[in-house]
Amino acid sequence: MIRIAGIETSCDETAVGIVEEGRTVLSNAVASSLAQHGPYGGVIPEIAARAHVESIWDVFALALDEARLAPQELDAIAVTQGPGLPGALRIGLAFAKGLALALDRPLIPVDHLAAHLYAAEMTDSALTPPYVGLVVSGGHTLLCVAHPECRFELLGETKDDAVGEAFDKVAKLLGLGYPGGPVIDRLSGEVTAPSVKFPRSATKQPFDFSFSGLKTAVYLYVQKVAQGSRLKAQGDGLQPSAFSLEQAVIADIAASFQEAAVEILVTKALRACQRTGIRQLAVGGGVASNRRLRARLAEAGAEHKLHVVFPPPVLCVDNGAMVAGIGYPLLQRGRVAALSITSDSNLCLV
Repeated sequence: MIRIAGIETSCDETAVGIVEEGRTVLSNAVASSLAQHGPYGGVIPEIAARAHVESIWDVFALALDEARLAPQELDAIAVTQGPGLPGALRIGLAFAKGLALALDRPLIPVDHLAAHLYAAEMTDSALTPPYVGLVVSGGHTLLCVAHPECRFELLGETKDDAVGEAFDKVAKLLGLGYPGGPVIDRLSGEVTAPSVKFPRSATKQPFDFSFSGLKTAVYLYVQKVAQGSRLKAQGDGLQPSAFSLEQAVIADIAASFQEAAVEILVTKALRACQRTGIRQLAVGGGVASNRRLRARLAEAGAEHKLHVVFPPPVLCVDNGAMVAGIGYPLLQRGRVAALSITSDSNLCLV
């Protein structure tokens, strides 16, 4: 039995998972610095990096304890090489290098986006390449085809904001705090029929995404509704200042925004399946936890006879188990690295 430890520090989660044979999760320990970033309305790279330094040993020890393993019982060390925050990535990679050196084990570099998609393979053994992959997170929104041998063909990506970033910015505009995705998801569940028809942004390429126009449309609508209040744009954040809307109005705006964003994702994912002729769709990333996205894609999958796979929420957020999981097929294919390897904050499915 091959047991691999996966180290994930691409953003604000310090995560270590241990997975057996690429499928069986023995442990999945996560420490988040999210509470430290909340007051700033987004992740502060320096805070995230410092939090990784402070917690990574404890998270690794917790993962070993949950798996009931000694370090010497690990067969390989997988680590997120990118994409992500440069400083945060370097902490995880340095830690993984130290483990690989001390234990004399192979070091497996992992693409964070590929790991998000592999989480769906860990969830459903019937899902095997080729399949269409949709990655939806705070930093990325893209469509690809996952081929055998852990190869990926990029079909399209966002040209501005990632969908998770759009959720966060709209939540900030509405005074809902950070992170925005979960609270917009919750509020939207209170609205039976969202009433605002926000635009579905078009792109030149059929599989690319754009959410900046949708975000701006929400801002202009809020400005119109709250004419008696003081609104101002600060930087790129569309920052509200001392305005007040009724809770029902805020919920309706949030639900209307979510409906537009989800429709864009569902429409393009279906288009990718139709154009490629592939009848399997895997969805990964933090926004894959969104209940409306799950419901709409499940409905569309049933209608078009597609096999749609979502990982459980614990494998949608950044985690070490998905890194350890994909490390297994990579190790089988000899895709290991020397200790001189460096992180790549712009890595994208290579």
